Amino acid sequence: MKNSRIIFGTSALGNLYTAIPFNDKKAIVEQCLRHAVKPVIFDSAGKYGAGLALEVLGRCLKELNVPKGDVIISNKLGWYRTPLKTPEPTFERGVWKEIDYDAAQHISYEGIMECYKQGNVLLNGYLPQWVSIHDPDEYLAAAGDEQTREMRYKDLLAAYKALAELKRMGKVSRIGIGAKDWRVIQRLHQDIQLDWVMFANSITIMKHPKEVLDFVKVLHEEGVEVINSAIFHSGFLVGTNYFDYRLVTEATDKELFQWRNQFIEVCDIFGVRPAEACVQFALNIAGIDKIALNTTRPDRVSRNISMVSADIPDKFWDALKTRGLISSYYPFR
Repeated sequence: MKNSRIIFGTSALGNLYTAIPFNDKKAIVEQCLRHAVKPVIFDSAGKYGAGLALEVLGRCLKELNVPKGDVIISNKLGWYRTPLKTPEPTFERGVWKEIDYDAAQHISYEGIMECYKQGNVLLNGYLPQWVSIHDPDEYLAAAGDEQTREMRYKDLLAAYKALAELKRMGKVSRIGIGAKDWRVIQRLHQDIQLDWVMFANSITIMKHPKEVLDFVKVLHEEGVEVINSAIFHSGFLVGTNYFDYRLVTEATDKELFQWRNQFIEVCDIFGVRPAEACVQFALNIAGIDKIALNTTRPDRVSRNISMVSADIPDKFWDALKTRGLISSYYPFR
């Protein structure tokens, strides 16, 4: 069951959508360490629960007496924990539950260095080997005009200068980027040297533009490791009513529910679990090296790992293509 093509997301440790008891979080981390190939890779960020995910991950590793060499921690930098001065956090309303801090975005050379140092403190003695800038696409999208957008792009280049310095100093080993808008990854890729990229919500069984797949091929040929994340669209493809971090309803998002209903129908016909189909699709595209998976339940960790090796018949993919649920250019066959 062991497999090294999985990165374990930690947003659940930061109380994404729901607050989980600490013992359950510790059990999740323990199961990841038990069933995955070492070193086990955990992907975290200061944004996850305003640093709660980093804090919980460090505490869990410490209490489990995990040797530092058995884990690789990826910390997406750019959000800095701040005091909570309002009834609920302001940085991402309605998403993070029962957290005691707020977070502010710090995208600059100095800001990234501050985020890096704070993250190290929260990790309780464990240090990130992989670092990136979190949500660069959202940072650019928040610009009110093109001039501001270009100024913000310069902020991002300064932030990556900080990461490059950390790498030169030997404090981190790999520099990457994680974003939902793949075009921002594409632009930054032209200006900075990346070791890895993480696509979120961009290469899924529901959405997989050919332009993205072509870009993945370019990255792969250049030796850049490609990680596919958020492959369930915030759990929507496997039954939740969240899609890309927002609550959806049949009244307002009819097409999404129609697609999902047909997808589940085809899964039922062929006896394929929807989650397995999502994982297999996301992982078996040429150039994809790893996928990031997240769970709120310890008992699902080993099952998540097993999905990487699921055997799905070719006729299933043919049926999805016939119904127009996946694109004809999907190179599964």
